[in-house]
Amino acid sequence: MTRFILIKALVERSQKLKTFRLRSRKQFWLATFFFFPFFLLSSSQTFAQHKKIDWALLAKVEWGEKYFEEYDETVYYPDFSKDVLALDGTQIEIQGYIIPVDVESGYYVLSANPFASCFFCGNAGPESVMELQFIEGNKGAYKTDEILTFKGKLKLNWDDLEHCNYILQNATKK
Repeated sequence: MTRFILIKALVERSQKLKTFRLRSRKQFWLATFFFFPFFLLSSSQTFAQHKKIDWALLAKVEWGEKYFEEYDETVYYPDFSKDVLALDGTQIEIQGYIIPVDVESGYYVLSANPFASCFFCGNAGPESVMELQFIEGNKGAYKTDEILTFKGKLKLNWDDLEHCNYILQNATKK
């Protein structure tokens, strides 16, 4: 409905300026229906909603073991629940503790727990951390255990051992 009001205001303003005259209600409605889909499509990504999720939802994963020949090692392998699988590729928003892994390269993870009890220290599972992949030039500098909210596109990772199982692509601080 907001776009309709915007269109109507633009038409009224242009009538005052005598640059665009609508001679009848029929022409007004035709113009409205012509421009409405344009505004709807052009602003759909701008107003994309990020689904707020929490760490309890991401904890819905079971772990098995899988041998990776290239590393000559057996590691935990995720079996994501249906709820988590449904989030793959969607825009999400999540809050957590910042853990700097490599500040110089801008490599940070977001954790369900503070540094003292995070996954890397042995007191939590791999489902309790999320890799933050920032938009180039938008990395920022964050302190250990800062509680922040980030939004971006969630990517589930099964096989790439160089990355976390949860990756937040195009991450931006809210």
